[in-house]
Amino acid sequence: MPAKFLLITAPAKINLYLGVHPGCVEDGYHRVETVMTTIDLVDTVAIAPSDELAVHTVPPADFPMESNTAYRAARAMGEAFGREAAFTILIDKHIPVRAGLGGPSTDAAATILGICRYWGIDPEDPRIERVARGIGADVPFFLYGPPAHLGGRGDEMRELFRPLTGTPVALVKPAADGSGVTAEAAYRAFDAAPTKPADAAPMLEAMRAHDEDAIFANVSNNLADAAVAVSPEIGDVLAWLREQPGVRAADICGSGSMSFAVCETQMDAERIALAALNERNWWGQAAKMEKSGPYIAVG
Repeated sequence: MPAKFLLITAPAKINLYLGVHPGCVEDGYHRVETVMTTIDLVDTVAIAPSDELAVHTVPPADFPMESNTAYRAARAMGEAFGREAAFTILIDKHIPVRAGLGGPSTDAAATILGICRYWGIDPEDPRIERVARGIGADVPFFLYGPPAHLGGRGDEMRELFRPLTGTPVALVKPAADGSGVTAEAAYRAFDAAPTKPADAAPMLEAMRAHDEDAIFANVSNNLADAAVAVSPEIGDVLAWLREQPGVRAADICGSGSMSFAVCETQMDAERIALAALNERNWWGQAAKMEKSGPYIAVG
């Protein structure tokens, strides 16, 4: 019998490398290269068959259900496979919004994989990646587990790498509320004052060799200046992180507003997160780099 419901963990991501190329290509988007890895900060997506498609979030979202990426992903799956996507989807949100951690994208990927399980579809069916890319640039990444190099608009899988499992990370953003930087605002600021991306080759070589010192020496994000232009407090967070003992590398997650610090030890990550909360009144949390993507449990 089909499961009554599925529980799917939807992990956040950080960009170890993000290179946005100035100027848009023919389709109106920027050419983007990125190396991403998941972390153990997760949303939980519950999905069950229903009479109609409905998506709810905890806490409640401040926008219509139809705009939710999980809703859009379910609708797109129905269109791609000629079936009615009649599911109730509940998303328990822990990944901060407008933070650059990929929360909406990972929720969409979890929804896609859950529907694959219900409908008996192979997640490697080429239609699945087309659905994912149609929802957002980061969604295809979350269909996979290991760290990955993506190109195109940041949505074309190029290469998978050995996981950096257990590497401690401190996450810090300026405000504890839901404020942040939208990707649209960051890209507008980038277009107003574009910067060239760092060469991706050293990061890719380090990832292939699994050379952690070289990986963290080449952490880079040329969208960071644009995020700081939109929200100068992000620059304060990043400068503070880079001054903390036990930090191997620090940069901004995606288009912001979250910054991350790769730490020597988990104690360093926890100390930094607590100091951000207690001494600076910022949002802070310790995490670890993860070894897998969405995990499905049958209820």
